[in-house]
Amino acid sequence: MTDEFSVESVYAELLGRAPENKMEPRLAPLHRAMDILGEPNKAFPIIHVTGTNGKTSTARMIEAGLRAHGLSTGRYTSPHLSKVTERISIDGEPVPDETFVRIWDEIRPYLEIVDGELEADGQPRLTYFECLTILGFAVFADQPVNVAVIEVGLGGITDATNVGDGQVAVVTPISLDHTELLGETTEEIAYEKAGIIKPGGFLISAAQPVDAAQVLLEKAKEVNVPFRFEGVEFGVESRNVAVGGQMVTIQGIAGRYEDLLVPLHGAHQAENAAVAVAALEAFFGAEKPLDAEVLQEAFASVSSPGRLEVLRTAPTIIVDAAHNPEGIRVSAEAIHEAFSFSKLVVVVGVLKEKDAEEILRQLKESLGDLASEYCFTQSNSPRAVPAEDLAELALDLGFGEDNIHVAEKLDDALEWAVERAESNEDLAGGILVTGSITLVAEARILLGKTEA
Repeated sequence: MTDEFSVESVYAELLGRAPENKMEPRLAPLHRAMDILGEPNKAFPIIHVTGTNGKTSTARMIEAGLRAHGLSTGRYTSPHLSKVTERISIDGEPVPDETFVRIWDEIRPYLEIVDGELEADGQPRLTYFECLTILGFAVFADQPVNVAVIEVGLGGITDATNVGDGQVAVVTPISLDHTELLGETTEEIAYEKAGIIKPGGFLISAAQPVDAAQVLLEKAKEVNVPFRFEGVEFGVESRNVAVGGQMVTIQGIAGRYEDLLVPLHGAHQAENAAVAVAALEAFFGAEKPLDAEVLQEAFASVSSPGRLEVLRTAPTIIVDAAHNPEGIRVSAEAIHEAFSFSKLVVVVGVLKEKDAEEILRQLKESLGDLASEYCFTQSNSPRAVPAEDLAELALDLGFGEDNIHVAEKLDDALEWAVERAESNEDLAGGILVTGSITLVAEARILLGKTEA
């Protein structure tokens, strides 16, 4: 490791750039950086993952399947929960600090060239997310990995990750999110996400709204790539709740896989598993089934930190990074199905760019009488909606004044929630922390989970 840099100093430098929620709709600077760096974006095959919900969980499942087949993998996902190195993973583990710092040290002078060219042209210099994406590609090329699973940051067409061409393009369920940037309808959002479907690739899509599915289908036909849709050519055949997760039987595009243990909760995770299976089959040629034992081994090892993750018991505390209405809905279904709470105390924090009103409305509707009390709070992010504003919104939505508590600091919110859950006479009370990934990240740290 160089004396000049540490992970913390690199992260501080990255944070000094345009922030993550200010992504630039452009690709030319990324291509320029790749050219200067010797095209690390072409050094390995890519499985490219976009969609509204389920991207990270699906990416983790795909990566586990690749590793179980003996391949060296890179995985690029966002955002991170505890440490920035989580975003760039090698063989299932965050990139070592030394590698993260060394590769940044090597590419930094070249990024400064691109910055200078951009500024001379009157454009903003490379953003936080653009730099991290370039760093991810450079790390994977340096290893080198056999294959990389790359998760889109936002949209698809002009997302920084689209500097790479996916051998398989994976689209998880599309719903309304980031509408101010991507479009007001699922059709418009699908158009953005269809940008990762490239000639020579293969489209694997989750079940979609009709308008979104039509956009993806037309794009696949336009660039002449094969396509498979969940619910048509593949999908979940059956699922049963099991200890720590569920047993799932999946009909893939090349084979049928019985009784796979998926150690994650909810129908949505079973569907993510089906998409992952189809993506793996497509990557390996789509002509013969995967080895069922290898697939079982892969899925049994999967985790998805921050997604319906149980952090402690007595009382049970679950954190879930559901940050849009559809994410809230499917998580609520999973909680009803997988946990036997008699009441649930809900700790909620939301970021300003999200539809807080619809998130709260969905929470009230989906959790129903199970959610006895709500504590509105806020993460340390400057983008967090003030806790008092959330509480006022909840009152307007009919939550009931007696069911609402406000705590600006998350540690105070958790302390209050634990007291309320423990006051349940039958000791079957639980706590759900949800609404934003920044809130979930801070809750994990407060509760002793310092790694993801």
